[in-house]
Amino acid sequence: MQYVTPDLCDAYPELIEAADPIFTNYGGKRSFGGQIVTVKCFEDNSKVKQLVDTDGQGKVMVVDAGGSMRRACLGDMLAEKAAANGWQGIIMYGCIRDVDVIAETDIGVQALGVHPMKTDKRDIGDVDIPVTFAGLTFCPGDYLYADNNGIVVSPEPLTMPE
Repeated sequence: MQYVTPDLCDAYPELIEAADPIFTNYGGKRSFGGQIVTVKCFEDNSKVKQLVDTDGQGKVMVVDAGGSMRRACLGDMLAEKAAANGWQGIIMYGCIRDVDVIAETDIGVQALGVHPMKTDKRDIGDVDIPVTFAGLTFCPGDYLYADNNGIVVSPEPLTMPE
């Protein structure tokens, strides 16, 4: 499904909130959407690694990596695993790496930037808690839609207007 966030904003102004424009689109899917699953971690992607192994059909992983610009919380292997398990996309409030491979992977990925260093693995982090960044609070179970125009969230699923 292709989502056009300006059209969603026009059709559902009372439901939608838009994230601050701080992300870059890196994934093979330029447009994606689904139900939010959250991760909160800092320079440790253990919880991201655990989640990409689960069924992600119709879901978008929203990762609050603390805005770290010192480590990458997502690389090609995790992105490929997420795509294979049906995840629609990943929003990374932090960095990713292996961008050339991720650009060819069938998953949406938006992040703050790119960094070649991987994270530590200490199994520290939280899953399915509200996370706040980019001017919004992302709540598990809400819905997120993203494209090259930005990221929007809604408390209920939306359909593209005709």
